Amino acid sequence: MPGCRVGDDNDARTPSARYAVPHDRAVIVPSGHEALYRGPMSSPRVPGGVVHKLPGDLRKALAVNPTALDAWKDITPLARNEFICWVEDAKQEMTRERRIRRTQEELEEGQRRPCCWPGCEHRERTGR
Repeated sequence: MPGCRVGDDNDARTPSARYAVPHDRAVIVPSGHEALYRGPMSSPRVPGGVVHKLPGDLRKALAVNPTALDAWKDITPLARNEFICWVEDAKQEMTRERRIRRTQEELEEGQRRPCCWPGCEHRERTGR
């Protein structure tokens, strides 16, 4: 049956213990079962920094770039904080977009901190 079905091992139509197959509109739930899927699938979880929250535009750019996203998840929260602060420090939208693009490129190249950035001035020097 096309669409989204949610079931458990007591439902003869389901091959696994619990599953949900997303569909763009509907959720078909066998009677007596609770729906697990409640809307469109979200982008992968992208962790933020220590002081700064991850802005939406940077989150989207990382979510569509698997190599950069893997590198992002591998660096420390302090390193992520440096990239976030660097992006948010841009005064013009064009500079911000360029820094987001450079963040992706630098992560793909294996850099763990933004190039030529003195560091986030918002965090305590104790590392918090």
